[in-house]
Amino acid sequence: MNGQIALLGSGEYLPVMEPIDRYLLDGLRLNGRKPRVVCLPTAAGAEGDTSVDRWIAMGLDHFQRLGADVKGVRITDRDEADHPRWADLIAEADLVYFSGGDPLYLYQTLAGTKAWAAAEQAWGRGAAYAGCSAGAMILARYIPDIRSLGMKQVPAFGKIPAESVIPHFDRMKLWRPMVLTTARKRLSGDRFVLGIDEETALVGRLDGEWQVMGQGRVYIIKKREEFSFSHGQTILLV
Repeated sequence: MNGQIALLGSGEYLPVMEPIDRYLLDGLRLNGRKPRVVCLPTAAGAEGDTSVDRWIAMGLDHFQRLGADVKGVRITDRDEADHPRWADLIAEADLVYFSGGDPLYLYQTLAGTKAWAAAEQAWGRGAAYAGCSAGAMILARYIPDIRSLGMKQVPAFGKIPAESVIPHFDRMKLWRPMVLTTARKRLSGDRFVLGIDEETALVGRLDGEWQVMGQGRVYIIKKREEFSFSHGQTILLV
């Protein structure tokens, strides 16, 4: 059975997101052993060692405090994404966690690699997947290029039925309103865009209900209508 998915608008590894990460860890069936967590800073791979080191350190500290056996997976380019040592580590994980950064870089680094195949293998046997910002965006059908105000988009992994995921949604509506306008124009029929506010997550399974968790709201945006949901409310993504 495919594991849970957590789509986070922002806040990875911060105290405000601890209840969400505890929920993911508590949902694993581990027969009393420690959960194995892998933290991937891949979306920040083009930002340099300082940024990558910071994300790894934050992930290690965060999940160690939550009682997990956690490893940093330093995949920053396609060569590393195809290295068997990382693929084996990811495939054995109980929670695969992608922190934020550049979604286009993240997708282009992972697509067709051993690392992504291992993440799918882990998720397919019941491991949880958590993606913050860029890590959430790559699961939709398309990734909008925020720098081009959404005028350009690239195909993504298409694991969830949303056309695209827009994280930092509360800030994005003010900072880049054209991204949403452009995304909405492309929609037809029942197609939709997911908007996820900062410090907020949408958690669920592909074959069941999804729950909003956190301080903000989650939005389902269609061509001519929009629905918003707050903490504790459930959504069906179809």
